[in-house]
Amino acid sequence: MPDVVPDSDGGDLAVRLKAYEGRAATVRGVGKDPVNAPMIRHWCEAMGDTNPAYDGPEAVAPPTMLQAWTMGGLGGHPGRSGAYDELLRLLDGAGYTSVVATDSEQEYLRPLRPGDEITFDAVIESVSDRKTTKLGTGYFLTTRMDVRAGGELAGTHRFRILKYVPAHPNPKGPAGAGDASGTAEANAAERHTAERRSAEARGRPLRPRPVINRDNAGFWEGVGRHRLLIQRCTACGALRFPWLPGCGACGCPDWDTVESGGEGTVYSYVVMHHPPFPAFDPPYAVALIELAEGVRIVSNVVGVPHDKVRIGMPVRLEFQRYDDELELPAFRAGEGSGGDGVPGDSAARPPGGSARSPACFAVRPGGGS
Repeated sequence: MPDVVPDSDGGDLAVRLKAYEGRAATVRGVGKDPVNAPMIRHWCEAMGDTNPAYDGPEAVAPPTMLQAWTMGGLGGHPGRSGAYDELLRLLDGAGYTSVVATDSEQEYLRPLRPGDEITFDAVIESVSDRKTTKLGTGYFLTTRMDVRAGGELAGTHRFRILKYVPAHPNPKGPAGAGDASGTAEANAAERHTAERRSAEARGRPLRPRPVINRDNAGFWEGVGRHRLLIQRCTACGALRFPWLPGCGACGCPDWDTVESGGEGTVYSYVVMHHPPFPAFDPPYAVALIELAEGVRIVSNVVGVPHDKVRIGMPVRLEFQRYDDELELPAFRAGEGSGGDGVPGDSAARPPGGSARSPACFAVRPGGGS
């Protein structure tokens, strides 16, 4: 369990944060679409769920779709109160700029069926005391959403995030080593805030830091050594990416790694135009790269203009540094990839002839594609 840490500002921030508990985050929200068969079908296909209860004239929606019916997309919901955004800005201003979703809890009270009209309300249920975790020091924020169908409570969704300052490694050893005053977390917070302000003073915010935990730490250690490591199950030999604690093929928890040779092709991609994010310069291409080893990774395609990226384009791994602490894998388009065409019309299909169709999208203001 995380340790409770006293607030360094004398408790004023904690008092201000606690004042948000019980405030509405969304009031009288309305689902943008009724529960419907096409969304149920797409969900089941994506999840590989063939339960017959989700098909046919008496079909119900998978219970785990509860949140899907409340999502507002890029346009959001008119019922948002603004209190939750104020809470996030307050934490950002105090230096707690990183965020990670920690857990989600759902309670199902009645099945949802095609045609049900969805309404919902959300409240900021709790703000924790300041705590330290392996990721860093911060606050856990919990929201609760009550989802109704035809005015009847159908389910409850609790969602919890951690807003935190990353625990940076101590150059003299493990975090906190040799720090007899016990202020390693505060020092990390000061360093991160200084980095952010320095970058902003140069007119360039820092890119978000990757979330590193016990399940993916080995991957990021490999990136630090300019190696792209793929997990391999020691029982059945299946390769997997992204990194997971167990094998999805046989369930074995034991694994080792193989290093990717770095060759790949663009399996699918999007060109990001909107919304703009700090430290990113739209438009830019984000691709799903199919590596020669057979697994796929999301990364940037570099070396060609964003409008020249094509499905089937050969790419090669490289590592790009964005600031003093952040280096990420990227993929550079191969020679001869800068034109409008990709050899062979069959490039519209993924390597290996999979029956699944890749897609490309251009994301622009208004959500058009």
